[in-house]
Amino acid sequence: MHSRIGKTDLFVPPVGFGAAHLGGIFDRVNSDQARATLLAAWDGGVRFFDTAPYYGRGLSEHRVGDFLIDQPRRDFVLTTKVGRVFHRPQNPTAFDLTPWGGGLKFEFEFDYTYDGVMKSYEQSLMRLGLETVDALLIHDPDQIAHGEHFSNRMQDLQSSGIKALEELKRTGEIKAIGMGLNRTESLETIAPLVDLDFLVVAMPYTLLDQSGLHAGLARCVENDISVIIGAPFASGILATGPRPGARYGYLPASKDILAKTGKIQDVCRSHGVSLAAAALQFTLAHPAVISVIPGGAKPEEVTQNISSSKARIPAELWEELKDSGLIEANAPVPI
Repeated sequence: MHSRIGKTDLFVPPVGFGAAHLGGIFDRVNSDQARATLLAAWDGGVRFFDTAPYYGRGLSEHRVGDFLIDQPRRDFVLTTKVGRVFHRPQNPTAFDLTPWGGGLKFEFEFDYTYDGVMKSYEQSLMRLGLETVDALLIHDPDQIAHGEHFSNRMQDLQSSGIKALEELKRTGEIKAIGMGLNRTESLETIAPLVDLDFLVVAMPYTLLDQSGLHAGLARCVENDISVIIGAPFASGILATGPRPGARYGYLPASKDILAKTGKIQDVCRSHGVSLAAAALQFTLAHPAVISVIPGGAKPEEVTQNISSSKARIPAELWEELKDSGLIEANAPVPI
């Protein structure tokens, strides 16, 4: 069953594929592995793919486009993002790839102006090798990413950049306008800056953190803004469990997070449910949420995600998590 994004004519399935890992967040994902991973998603029925110029500094878009160019265009939904413009660094040999250790050696500049959005869009189409994308998202406007430049860049977005996106939507080049956010406060302070059809929310609503439940997601319901959960595993720990080296919020998990994850995992095990299945299905129960886009760097990871999205979860699991105070008492849960 597909769900409509906001009031647009764009529909997405409940489970998609987030292509950040194909950008090489830790190590390079070679072309054969990337293609096998995308093929596993496709063969598993996934028809919604989300990428971004920032993922691997262009590499993720290359990988995704190389696969999708061979598929019928009407059969899939593709989203990417704007807000960064890329160029060759002055010294590629000494270029610091952080945080994309397996990515490409291209530098970027944030640019939320009309010209910056249009250039970012054009660069994405060239990397993808495709003539169209279905929607564009304003990427990473969270204040923490911009420091002293935040106010000026948000002014650029409000006075200039949003006009480019509205023009692309009005002329039919894209069907929806979104924003990708990583922090709870951004749902309340940044998302309202411009008119949006949807949000991709990376961290503020997971099985470990429902801080976006009230003001942020409630506003989305009130304003018919659809939400897609971009990090249902909280960047890793809800897929791997609380093992050494587990990541939360893209950093090594703290002792408190490891402990809380362990308690949630114990409840899941007592009901014969995997932690990953609970994490995926929990987020989809919120009335604003229409899709989740877990990532993967290997075919088996994607296959497992698809299986987790279909696993049967008894109602008693959610009751126990609430009674134990491990999730918000008023958080919507699957029926």
